[in-house]
Amino acid sequence: MRTVEIRPGEESIRLGQLLKLVDAVPSGAQVKDVLTSGDVRVNGEPEERRGRQLRRGDVVSVAGLPDVRIA
Repeated sequence: MRTVEIRPGEESIRLGQLLKLVDAVPSGAQVKDVLTSGDVRVNGEPEERRGRQLRRGDVVSVAGLPDVRIA
């Protein structure tokens, strides 16, 4: 499992930003395609909203990649 820390002073990160940060997508334009494919889960539940706010403790799973925990 990989850990991604939210910047100091921030309370959340958007799912689309995280997917780009962990190289789950090569560009922001492809975030929607990955989300609509059903390959993304947040805390075990399917997620399709690129603007979903992720908070500390959330776990994001993308098919074919190690899980990511938000810290």
